[in-house]
Amino acid sequence: MELTAIVTGLALIEYAVLTLLCGRERARRGVLAPATSGDPSFERYFRVQQNSVEQLIIFVPAMFLFGRYVSEPIGAGLGLVFILGRALYARGYCEDPPKRAAGFGLSLLSNLALLIGGLIGAVVAYL
Repeated sequence: MELTAIVTGLALIEYAVLTLLCGRERARRGVLAPATSGDPSFERYFRVQQNSVEQLIIFVPAMFLFGRYVSEPIGAGLGLVFILGRALYARGYCEDPPKRAAGFGLSLLSNLALLIGGLIGAVVAYL
């Protein structure tokens, strides 16, 4: 499960970077906590951070399910696609929100593949 753990760790590092970028934008734009709105640029960074944590809730267990019950190398590859998707999503959304679509699609599709594949693999293993 080393590949699964490594890719999961990389995804969590990416999330930590997105969190730091959000905090930096909060300070740069003068949006004082606990406010989560007020400056459009900050709001984009905040949405990227929030959407990414929402996706991580699916990603982390799905990675481990897929790695355990289907294929660790394929799961790691799908995990890297997820990480790339999140990076593209963040860049696109922060530049211009409509540009987020490709990155969102990559991360969503990789999450679905990991989750559905892992679940089917676990059911087959059980039977």
